[in-house]
Amino acid sequence: MKLHRQAHVVYKTQYHLVWVTQYRRKILVPGIAEYLKKVLRTVREFHLDWFLEEIGVERDHIHLHMVIPPKYAVSRVVETLKSVTSRQLKEKFPHVLSKMYWDGGGVWARGFFASTVGINEATIRHYVQHQGEQETGQAQLEL
Repeated sequence: MKLHRQAHVVYKTQYHLVWVTQYRRKILVPGIAEYLKKVLRTVREFHLDWFLEEIGVERDHIHLHMVIPPKYAVSRVVETLKSVTSRQLKEKFPHVLSKMYWDGGGVWARGFFASTVGINEATIRHYVQHQGEQETGQAQLEL
């Protein structure tokens, strides 16, 4: 398990994020899907502490496995990703998307799905119940 560190915090906040295309249109064909993945990876250049672990693209929706620092609201991260990718896709594929979205709207539908990823509930309960019973290996202070 890789832990991430920033000033005054150590974390591993992983999320499974999903959002769909507007009207569930099946626009994410292979060429557009590959460009979408490329755009998502470039977002990391501006947000060095966002980690895209996996990207999965279906014809009408996208799955991301991300590590997001606790200082960011998940909704803001998704808002940024959807905004950037929508703008880039509309610039790169105007003829394709203008046929599908004649009203000039965005590529993505409103809303998203988010779920945390990690250790299961039983493991966490066991750890919390027994966390004081094991030696942590920290140096003891002698007085």
